[in-house]
Parts: sequence; C-alpha cells; structure tokens
Amino acid sequence: MIATTRNIGLTAFGASVLMAGGALACDPGKPGSELTGDEAQAVYDCLAEALHDGYTSGAKQWIPTDKVDDYRNWTLASSFPAAPGFHDNRFLLTWVNDVGAEEYLRYAENPKIPAGTWIAKESFSVNDDGNVRPGPLFLMQKVQAGTSPETDDWYYMLVAPNGSPMGVDVMTACSECHQGAYGFQGGLGYPVEEARIGQ
Repeated sequence: MIATTRNIGLTAFGASVLMAGGALACDPGKPGSELTGDEAQAVYDCLAEALHDGYTSGAKQWIPTDKVDDYRNWTLASSFPAAPGFHDNRFLLTWVNDVGAEEYLRYAENPKIPAGTWIAKESFSVNDDGNVRPGPLFLMQKVQAGTSPETDDWYYMLVAPNGSPMGVDVMTACSECHQGAYGFQGGLGYPVEEARIGQ
C-alpha cells in the first residue's frame, strides 16, 4: 500500500530515487515543517532530475508541451524550495519566462504582468514522518486583457508527477485562492521573502 499511495506516477518518476519498500532515497527523515532552507534544497537536489523527467513524460493534450520542456531555461525566482503553505503544504520552486520575469522579480503589489507571461512551480511534499512525495508542476499563463476576466486573465494548468495533464476546476482549485489571498498583488503568490531572487 505504501508504494501505491506514495509513488503515484513513479514509473515515470524514476527508479533512481526509489529504495526497498517504496521509500524514497530523498526522504529527509524529519517533518517538512522542521526543514531548513538548506535541507529543503538538499531534498530538491535529490529529486530534481526525476521530477523533470516525470513532468516531461507522455502527451500533454491541452497543455503546451514546449512550456513543460523548457521552463527550466526561464528565470529562477526562488533560491530554494519555498516553505510549505498553500498548494497543500508543498515546497515550491518557481521559474518565470522572459516575458514576465522583470516585472515578477519586483515582487510588487499591483504588478503590471504582461500578457504572454508564464510561471512554472515545481513541487514536492514532506509528511510528518519525513517521507517525500513528488507533487504536480503548476503552470500559470497570463493572457490578453479581457480574455478570461473571471480569472483576472490567468490560465492555470497542472502536470502530474508522471507527466499526465491534470483536470481540475480552475475556479475553485486555483483562481479563487489566488485572487482571494493575493488579489492585491495581481493574484501572484510570490516565494517567501527569504527565498526570493532579485533582479
């Protein structure tokens, strides 16, 4: 049962991070809430190759494949995986494409994020037993003004750890949270201050 519940999608995620009994070689052995920034980064360093291999596996259907393939060539906005909070207490590492990086990295209230901006957030979680689980790749796309006023002109997409696109209600699962918690900063949940990379 452990291997089933913890390792959803891990056939694509990569055998290199699996140990006997379904454990992950990257498990820090302590709760995620107790990890320092350096310890969270060490977990990410262990997972990084397998995470990307998993996200890029298989067909993406409605999600642009080139964005999933290329996001690690964008501007990195966090110096280590941000501490758990939203996104079901997952650790997040954030990239922004060239269109929006300069404005995003101001971390401003009421930012003027240009249409064509893409944001990618890799994720993983660490439970109270110190066990790691890979999380989705979260994607946001800023579209032309008036295209989707109900989401403040943001499109939201998720890719599972095994590379499958995830169908979610973007209003209740994404937009309402982003606008409710971060409407004053354009719906953007920036990395925590200590993790932010400036211009």
